[in-house]
Amino acid sequence: MTKDVNPARTAGGGEDGRGTPVGRRVVLGMLAAGAAGVAAAPFLQSAYDDTLGAAAQKDPTGLSGLLPGGGFRYYSVTGSVPEKTARTYRLTIDGLVRHRTSYRLADLRQLPQTRLVRDVQCVTGWRVPGTPFEGVRLAALLDAAGVRPEAKAVRFTCFDGAYSESLTLEQARRDDVLVALRMQDKPLSHAHGGPVRLYAAPMYFYKSAKWLSGITVTDHVQPGYWENRGYDIDAWVGRSNGRDDAPTT
Repeated sequence: MTKDVNPARTAGGGEDGRGTPVGRRVVLGMLAAGAAGVAAAPFLQSAYDDTLGAAAQKDPTGLSGLLPGGGFRYYSVTGSVPEKTARTYRLTIDGLVRHRTSYRLADLRQLPQTRLVRDVQCVTGWRVPGTPFEGVRLAALLDAAGVRPEAKAVRFTCFDGAYSESLTLEQARRDDVLVALRMQDKPLSHAHGGPVRLYAAPMYFYKSAKWLSGITVTDHVQPGYWENRGYDIDAWVGRSNGRDDAPTT
């Protein structure tokens, strides 16, 4: 899947060898792009955005969010993602469950909603403080599907066609893990992974898969997109990246 390029408080990997470091060329390229953006006249903005987008594609950590126009930035590991509307969106729950289920966006909106306000933490150490997310507790959807006794984990897939993530079943049942429909008290935009994304509050943000389309209950943890590229499978903020000074939820 993809991830928001920005300070976020949610999934692992760091500078202790367990994460994927930002390459020197990427950093220098982003700094150069930032300097060009500050100095350029408005008519050069389009070219600057193209440069920034290219840098972001090579930067899985979110460092490009520090450039002019920072905050949350659009990011996708596929380059482009089709948009889903309330009419076309579906979320499927399958695998080791008794009842395979498909939810429309309207169905999810009718279920009990939980609102969390936490810092969003990027693995680089930057964060966006006090960010509200609202949605359905993942545990409630799993209970409704009827998880089988042999189940041990949950795998998440996304309609970008590339991104995936996983949690242990114990992690997935936490009260602070949501199938989120809203962020910052507004419906999730496409750029932020809407209309529905995962939100794993106590983990670095790459665990919070955008453009969520599938929840599959499995008998083992299957490493996600960034875990297959060197990031930690367990992504607890302040623990999994090896930084003792990292903020905690």
